[in-house]
Amino acid sequence: MRFNILYENNNLLVIEKPAGITVFPEGSTTEKTVIELLLKEFPYLKSAGNPPRYGIIHRLDKDTSGILLVAKTSEGLDFFQKEFQNQKVVKKYLALVVGKVKEKQGIIDGLIGRSQNDKRKQKVYLQGEPNTKNKRRAITEYKVIEQFDGYALLEIKPKTGRKHQIRTHLAYISHPIAGDQLYGFKNQISPEGLDRQFLHANYLKIKLPSGEEKPTVHTQEFNSELPEDLEKVLKILINN
Repeated sequence: MRFNILYENNNLLVIEKPAGITVFPEGSTTEKTVIELLLKEFPYLKSAGNPPRYGIIHRLDKDTSGILLVAKTSEGLDFFQKEFQNQKVVKKYLALVVGKVKEKQGIIDGLIGRSQNDKRKQKVYLQGEPNTKNKRRAITEYKVIEQFDGYALLEIKPKTGRKHQIRTHLAYISHPIAGDQLYGFKNQISPEGLDRQFLHANYLKIKLPSGEEKPTVHTQEFNSELPEDLEKVLKILINN
């Protein structure tokens, strides 16, 4: 598999990650991952960071597609991860969710941590609720782009970067992502033609160092079109 490269300079590789592939090995992962495939084409990525993650700056879930950043040097990795940690990176996603969303836009703000009932999942915890120790605040903004019969297309803007944040938050407000088998409703029906969760990282804005001895910094924006499989799902919904 070869990835579509959106951008490359001395510090950074920006690719479009397809759905169905894990970003880097974790736990019992046995299938090939994004970083393992990238290392075959760009072996110099081994000089960035530490195995098995190497230069991976942030992650996307296995069944989420879209923009993924990979650092080409350890110095670049450190710079970009600090930008993420300091919430200076703007990220936007497109998500098709179940149900009619009444509010045209909103903010979901709550603590996120591992679910006590299902270790695979994250859960929203409220302030003052038991078992909130070590839970981390997560903030997600959303805006309705279009409503369909039984579904809504949202633009999602996470302000923090917690594991499964978008999926957890949307399920919490009773609008789980269409096709999400982990966070969806029991017996949730998917739109025609959808065989994975409808979540795509379509926009990212970040500062880039020039790579010179006394580097200057400029802002760069990246865009990723909705993949063909998700585009087809929307066309079916529009025509129904």
